[in-house]
Amino acid sequence: MTRLDIFSDPVCPWCYIGKTLLDRALEARPDHPLAVDWHPFQLNPDMPAGGMDRADYLRAKFGGAAQAVQVYARIEQAAQAAGLAIDFGAIRRMPNTLDAHRTILWAGVEGRQGAMVAALFRGYWREGRDIGDPAVLADLAGQAGLPAAAFARLLATDADRDTIRTCDAHARDRGVTAVPTFVVADRYVLPGAQPPELWLRVIDELTGAGAA
Repeated sequence: MTRLDIFSDPVCPWCYIGKTLLDRALEARPDHPLAVDWHPFQLNPDMPAGGMDRADYLRAKFGGAAQAVQVYARIEQAAQAAGLAIDFGAIRRMPNTLDAHRTILWAGVEGRQGAMVAALFRGYWREGRDIGDPAVLADLAGQAGLPAAAFARLLATDADRDTIRTCDAHARDRGVTAVPTFVVADRYVLPGAQPPELWLRVIDELTGAGAA
């Protein structure tokens, strides 16, 4: 197997789009050799623990409501091209994602990391759920086939908070400055949401199927 490390944040729309496009390629090559491992990267590590109003966040980030609308119009076009129906109007909160990343870490121990990531993306981008809320996170863990009650108990503690912060810092030390960032075999870096065609070429090269 070939390791594929993905640095991502559930509140990053390009990460959701990038995962969708990657999944399309993996489905087309069911015997692919990629072993996917998700890693934390908080877009807003200084976000208050309770998050903030998303409209206020976007106005501050992009310098006004009009600018935010322009940026997200492009994101919506890319999402539609990827076959994603994102409900931007349903999203009210911009959460701190540290706890969301903890659920991804724990899901990896149970072999359900991909399902947890998918549940977080769906919950935030399609259902407008506050993925900074521990009750929401526990429910999404249950939807991902994980023990919701156990996750609720863990989320009520400080377990692995420092682990997530350390992993985030390590990613930045490695040169990750934006997400999604894909690293193939700990050697090749692919930044941003990549089309399925590129992933198919990567897979074929890894398996020798693309050899003349």
